[in-house]
Amino acid sequence: MRIGLLTEGGYPYATGEARLWCDRLVRGLPQHEFELYALSRSAEQERARIPLPEHVTHVRTAPLWAPADDGRTYSRRERRRFADCFKELVHGICAGAPDPFAAGLYGLAGLAREQGGLYAALRSESAVRALEAACRAPGASRTVQAAHVADLLEFVDELECMLRPLSLDWYEEDGRGEGLGAVDVCHAAAGGVAALPGLLAKRFFGVPLLVTEYGVQLRAHYLSHLGAGQGEEPRPAVRALLAAFHLRLASEIYARADFLTPGNAHARRWQERCGATRDRLRTVYPGMEADRFAAVGESADRGDPDTLVWVGRVEPAKDLIALLHAFAEVRKAEPRARLRIFATAADPGYLADCRSLAAQLFPDEAADSITVGENPVAFEEIGGPEAPSAAEAYGSGRVVVLSSVIEGFPLTLAEAMLCGRATVSTDVGAVREVIGGTGLVVPPRNPRALAEACLSLLGDAERAERLGAAARARALELFTVEQNVTAFQEIYLRLLAKGSQRSDGGGIPFARPPEARVPGHWTSPTWAKPAPDPTSEAAV
Repeated sequence: MRIGLLTEGGYPYATGEARLWCDRLVRGLPQHEFELYALSRSAEQERARIPLPEHVTHVRTAPLWAPADDGRTYSRRERRRFADCFKELVHGICAGAPDPFAAGLYGLAGLAREQGGLYAALRSESAVRALEAACRAPGASRTVQAAHVADLLEFVDELECMLRPLSLDWYEEDGRGEGLGAVDVCHAAAGGVAALPGLLAKRFFGVPLLVTEYGVQLRAHYLSHLGAGQGEEPRPAVRALLAAFHLRLASEIYARADFLTPGNAHARRWQERCGATRDRLRTVYPGMEADRFAAVGESADRGDPDTLVWVGRVEPAKDLIALLHAFAEVRKAEPRARLRIFATAADPGYLADCRSLAAQLFPDEAADSITVGENPVAFEEIGGPEAPSAAEAYGSGRVVVLSSVIEGFPLTLAEAMLCGRATVSTDVGAVREVIGGTGLVVPPRNPRALAEACLSLLGDAERAERLGAAARARALELFTVEQNVTAFQEIYLRLLAKGSQRSDGGGIPFARPPEARVPGHWTSPTWAKPAPDPTSEAAV
C-alpha cells in the first residue's frame, strides 16, 4: 500500500513529539511504502532532516516561509474567474457560510491546477477590494466590519501563505506514477493547512483522506492568537479573520475526511463540535516507547520518598508559579520535602520569574553553621549529570506533579505512568482520560488543593506505590507504539477496502491492488507488460 503522509512543520524535520510519532508510525509499518509531503516553516528546519527508512520512497517539501511568486500572470478571463472564486471564499470567511467557502476554495484550486500559481492574484488589488467588500457586507461581525486597509493587507498576506498548497505540483501523476493522486491513502498528521493537500487529492482524484490530530489545530490557533501566545499579536480584525478562516477550513476537513483519529476525547469533542460525525471518528492514543522507561518502571526503587518531580517545558501555560506556591504549603507540613523541576525547554523570561519566586519563597537552608545552604527547589535540565534521561528524572521522586492550566494530551503524564509513578495533576485537557483513576486530580489555579493532594501521597507510601503500579499497567495497555501502529494498520486497510470514487478505479475496491507495486523485480512482471505489436520489427 502507498501512503501519502502530510505534515506541517514536523516530520521529517522538526524535533519533538510531533515528529517522533510519525517516525514511529513509518518505521512500524515497513510493509507499506510511504511518500512524505512536508510543509516547512523555516530554512533552518529544512536543513535538519532526520534519516529515513528505505520504504520511504521520496520526500517532497514546500516552504510556507519563502515567497512563492512563480511569475505567472492571468489573462482577463482567468482574472475574472479568480475574482468570482475569491469572492465566494472571502464571503464564506466573513459571513461564516460553509458552502461559499468550499466552492471558493475548490474553485481556486481548480484554477491553480489548470493555469498555475495564485501568488500574484492573491496579492492583487482586486483581491484586497473583494475582501473589503466581504468585510462590509451584511452578516460579517462588527470586528471584521471595522477592518482598516492595513488589516486587509495583513490578512491577504497570511491567506496567501495558508493557500499555497493549492498551487503545488504534488497532485498530478508524473511518468513514474508519483504524486498524491497516485497514492492509496492520504494521511494528514495534523489538521489545518497540513490536511489541505489531502483535501484536494480527495476532491480531484478521490483518494481516501485520514486526518490525525493529537493537538487540534483550530484550538492551537485560538490559543496562539487570542491571548495565549507569545510575541506581537495581530490586530483584532486580523485575529477575527484568521479565526474565521481556520474555523471554516477545519469544518470542511472534518466534513470531507473519510476517517478522523483524534488522540484523545478532548480533541474528539472539538472535532464533533466542528461537524465531524461519530461514525468516522476513532480515538487513537499516541504511541510511546515503553522500553525507555522499563528499567525505572520495573525497579523496586520507588525514588526519594520526600521528593516531588515536575517535567516539561517551562512556560506560562504550565503554571509553575502556582506549583511553587503549593510547594510552600507542602513545606509547612513536611519540612523535608523537596521539589525538582526538570526543563525539557524553557521560555527564558518565565524561567527567570520562577527562579526569582523560588528564591523568595524558599531561602537557602543549611543544616548547621558550617554547611553551605541549599534551596529545596532545584531547576535542572534533562541530560544533566543528575538526570541524564527523562526516565531517571521521573524516577528521582515518589510523586510526579502536573500543574498546567492548558493541556492537550499530557505526554509527560503518560511517561510518568510508564515509570510507575503516582501523579498529582490539574483537571485540564485530557488529563482525566489519560490517568483513568490512577492518580489524583485537582482544579487548576488552586495551589491549596494541589498542596493537599501532594501531601496525601507523600505521607502514604503504600498508596503512592499502589497508584504507581496501576498507572504503569494502564499506560502499557493504552499508550505504546505497538497499539498505535496496529490501530493505523487496521484503518489503512479499512480505507483501502472501502473503496473511493477514484478517477482510475471507478469506485471499485482494490481496483489498483497494492501487490502490483511490490518493490523488487515483481514490480513489472513479464505477464503485466503489453504484448509486442506484431507489425513491429521486434515481433518479426
